[in-house]
Amino acid sequence: MTSNNGTLLSIQDLHVAYGNILALQGISVEVREGEIVTLIGANGAGKSTLLRAISGIVPIRSGRITFSGSDLNAVPAHRIVEMGVAHVPEGRGIFANLTVLENLKLSTWSRRDRTNLQRDYQRVFEIFPRLAERQNQLAGTLSGGEQQMLAVARALMTRGRLMLLDEPSMGLAPVLVREIFETVREINAAGTTILLVEQNARQALKLAHRGYVLETGRITVAGNAKELLDDPAVKGAYLGG
Repeated sequence: MTSNNGTLLSIQDLHVAYGNILALQGISVEVREGEIVTLIGANGAGKSTLLRAISGIVPIRSGRITFSGSDLNAVPAHRIVEMGVAHVPEGRGIFANLTVLENLKLSTWSRRDRTNLQRDYQRVFEIFPRLAERQNQLAGTLSGGEQQMLAVARALMTRGRLMLLDEPSMGLAPVLVREIFETVREINAAGTTILLVEQNARQALKLAHRGYVLETGRITVAGNAKELLDDPAVKGAYLGG
């Protein structure tokens, strides 16, 4: 269940540090059920750190993260996956020496509804026909675009309510970037809430409902995506003027 205003993920006054270096300084973010929310900002702004903190991969110094009304602060990473948070990390993180199908099977370890697995494989292969064609191929032999598709497909197989997507377009040719963004739109339309970190700020804001701008660990601007696209400061810094 979500809270009364439809909030699925709530982050309040979050501080995260690597040693003595503060990576996040008082971050507050809200993601409502059914939304695409994007985080934009320069490299090193803290975007990926925020996703890792939500996933339980990096420890929190202070602040609070709640998902569907449950506190995530002291919850181990594997349990956060079981609760319905799927993370597609920057760099994809696929198992190169396993086949496409074996990668997908590995992502279902936390699921208790085994009866729906075949239907979900079918759904993933309908979204990504190329993965269906290459399901017995080693993941390490796929192209960059196909590996990104596999990373997203693995997250879908967890049946999470929230997908954390970290730089899905990185290193892809423009035609594949469009394809990935269109797939993200379809996944959202089918009911998955998405928190998206993306260097391609213009494309991300065109796709998203709302956005936050991060600068050196702090949120400097927040608003609906159209407002941010039209904001002169955001245009100048992130959208090429």
